[in-house]
Amino acid sequence: MEMKYGRDSFFDGSLIELILLGIGCGLMTFFSLGILYPWALCLLFGWKIDHTVVDGKRMHFSGSAMGLFGNWIKWLALSIVTLGIYSFWVCIKLEDWKAKNTSFIN
Repeated sequence: MEMKYGRDSFFDGSLIELILLGIGCGLMTFFSLGILYPWALCLLFGWKIDHTVVDGKRMHFSGSAMGLFGNWIKWLALSIVTLGIYSFWVCIKLEDWKAKNTSFIN
């Protein structure tokens, strides 16, 4: 196995890719009035995770926008019912969902 940069752990994404992806995801979210936000998050999560190698093992993100969309609706409903209190937990729930959809491929 070839180790890039002489390290076992590294990130190999480029700045131009991140900028273009960020602009695309921002435009997608803006013009869909936020409806495509879960899809944009999945694109960003996938790009970041798929370009990460830890201890010589490349990571892979397998989450889908539809899988996140269902959770997103549930979290939104819980936030509304609790008058916004549940929204403090949404970031934690999102990180948990991301972790459940991340694995090593090597």
